[in-house]
Amino acid sequence: MSDKITGLIHHPYTPPEGFAAPQPGVFKASTVFFPNVAAMRSREWKDKTGYTYGLHGTPTSYVLEERLATLEGGVQCLLVPSGLAAIATVALSLLKSGDEVLLPDNAYGPNKALANGELKDWGITHQFYDPMDPQDLARRISPRTKLVWLEAAGSVTLEFPDLREQLRVCRAAGVLCALDNTWGAGLAFHPFDLANEGAGGQGVDISIHALTKYPSGGGDVLMGSIITRDPALHIRLKLTHMRLGLGVGMNDVEAVLRALPSIALRYREHDRTARVLAHWCLSRPEFAQVLHPALPGSPGHAHWRALCGAGEGREEREGLAAGLFSVILHARYSEAQVDAFCDALRLFKLGYSWGGPISLVVPYELAGMRQGWPAHLARGTLVRFSTGLEAVEDLQADLAQALQVLN
Repeated sequence: MSDKITGLIHHPYTPPEGFAAPQPGVFKASTVFFPNVAAMRSREWKDKTGYTYGLHGTPTSYVLEERLATLEGGVQCLLVPSGLAAIATVALSLLKSGDEVLLPDNAYGPNKALANGELKDWGITHQFYDPMDPQDLARRISPRTKLVWLEAAGSVTLEFPDLREQLRVCRAAGVLCALDNTWGAGLAFHPFDLANEGAGGQGVDISIHALTKYPSGGGDVLMGSIITRDPALHIRLKLTHMRLGLGVGMNDVEAVLRALPSIALRYREHDRTARVLAHWCLSRPEFAQVLHPALPGSPGHAHWRALCGAGEGREEREGLAAGLFSVILHARYSEAQVDAFCDALRLFKLGYSWGGPISLVVPYELAGMRQGWPAHLARGTLVRFSTGLEAVEDLQADLAQALQVLN
């Protein structure tokens, strides 16, 4: 080659094989090279036997997909740009005009907004069911119902449903069920092994996961996953995934891969801190109710105990319960007072999401988020906390000093 730049672009050197290190290599590509036309025409991307285009995966994304499937007990995994993208992909793949989807009334807010927005506009109806009453779910299933969403624990209010009974209801009706497993993270319970006697199957059909939270762990990555065990269901979802052009950046994949080995250690630490603070909050007169699945008396505690605390190890006996807890401040406090309490916090930062190293707090207008005020919740203003990795003593002191604005 006569030109130096052409020589740089088409340089013949390739590094030797056999390199091994703790972290997988980062392979970034839109274009993927083929050795010949025959390979270009025959190479398959749907079963991961080869590479065709960056949107369909590189060695880096394949590795993360396989590890996440193992984490949650599934077989196949798709990566999408966010947890909400995972929810939307499932809906767009499985629902069409005339179908109906059922969601728990305490579902993740954007999932409900999707049902009320685009899905409704496309002729897909929806109903919200009582997550604490499996019979309410059973009554609402009709021949039009093609998908049921499950969530444990519930968004913001953290009720823990009877997932096994909900699954039994879905199986009896022959309806696909998808679980938002972001809270459980593949650690608190096993979404694909929920079946008990009479459940008629091994577990949920689909588990979606906002990798933004615990798998990432840094508060700096947006990504989601869709995990399945059924090959035909996976291909259906994968074709929708392809047609929507959903891809993720390999630098983000690298960040999740780097964090994933420590997810169990971080999850337990978030959990431990949340329990200490939730128990402390029980002693404070400012709070009408403290919501945390591991607290006796918290809505669904018995269901959490049955599902998440049935093992033999210390953590398994105690159960795992993530790093979220919510409080309901007494109704005597005004919205302005509650806002002032949140503003006074120094270590708890005002911000959405959770699972990162910094503790977060968000006040919620619960009345506008539910069909009606749940009977199992005290009246007042709800504030949700996400514990980070700070010392629990410092977080407790932060809560104590901020409560002074209420008194």
